[in-house]
Amino acid sequence: MPSIKTTVNKEISEAARNNLIKKFGEAIALFPGKTEDWLMLTFNDKTPMSFAGKTHEDYALLEVSLFGSAQAAAYDRITDALTSIINEELGIAPDKTYIKYDEIGHWGWNGRNF
Repeated sequence: MPSIKTTVNKEISEAARNNLIKKFGEAIALFPGKTEDWLMLTFNDKTPMSFAGKTHEDYALLEVSLFGSAQAAAYDRITDALTSIINEELGIAPDKTYIKYDEIGHWGWNGRNF
């Protein structure tokens, strides 16, 4: 039950969004036991953002929610992968990208909870 919410202050083209869907789907497997089959993605583009008091550069905030937990090494691997994907697909520099992780103990789907 992972999800990735991507918020950026620039436009995400349809082609870039499709590439992100594919690449995020592959990257989620860096968490043991997680697959694209349960991955929910949301995209928020053209969102006003500020980083370090500046508003004139491109920024990204990824919020990754994970049902259960993972080891630190898995977080290291996926941080590297997601940062690289954002840089490749949207041209947003790694030092302008934040990734926030939430480990979720309760997750609802299909009218019930896991």
